Amino acid sequence: MTCTDHRDEKLPVPFETATVGDAMSRGVISCPPETPLRTVARMMATFSVHAVFVFDRAEDEGETPHLWAVVSDLDLVAATPLDLDTLTAGATAVTPLVSVPADRPIAEAGGLMGAYGIAHLAVTDPDSGEPIGVISTLDIARSVAAGHGPRETFASA
Repeated sequence: MTCTDHRDEKLPVPFETATVGDAMSRGVISCPPETPLRTVARMMATFSVHAVFVFDRAEDEGETPHLWAVVSDLDLVAATPLDLDTLTAGATAVTPLVSVPADRPIAEAGGLMGAYGIAHLAVTDPDSGEPIGVISTLDIARSVAAGHGPRETFASA
């Protein structure tokens, strides 16, 4: 069997020189804490993401809601024996949310993931502290692989 990666052939910035911003996925897919897990699953499937951020409601009108936690695909899978229509994102989400500024070295993001045993970090704007994206273990793997030539086709027996 042959497996070929048909994604964009452009590799990210090499790990040794990369910042979190170089490797992250831009944008934030989010929901409020009371969102049922079945809806979170639909969001993950629709947007092809492995994590959905959970925002707490703003107390004052016009105030920006603050980032509170993240529900990963593993959190969702672990909850599947339960009632996914009544169990909420807020009850399942990993707290506290771990974040890293976009201008930090990618190795710092990897260190945080290892220290907390998580696969996704919220990426924040270094100036405002607002969430601007996510970095995952796969993003870091792509950066580690950068600089080793074009993507290869791997054959397995």
